[in-house]
Amino acid sequence: MKNLFLTTILVLALSAPAYAMHPGGTVNVDINGLVCDFCARALEKVFGKQEAVDNITVNLDTKIVTIHFNEGQSLDDETITQLINDAGYSVEGIKHDE
Repeated sequence: MKNLFLTTILVLALSAPAYAMHPGGTVNVDINGLVCDFCARALEKVFGKQEAVDNITVNLDTKIVTIHFNEGQSLDDETITQLINDAGYSVEGIKHDE
């Protein structure tokens, strides 16, 4: 049973797209609906609750949020998108820094 579990985990890890996880570093998210400082503070609060996130930077002029992850931690694209959607905004694109 233990071997089956480990094999399943390994298969899932190897079959996931390489761009879906962000091991440390940063991710830039283009967000529709960012218009004011309140928007920025709301997203800072949302991402501040995530253990993997060190901090975020919100640029209201470009509508881009840069998420800075703690070393060795990450969030997948689906989680990032869900957090932003739940906060009332929509994701236009996600760019992964290499």
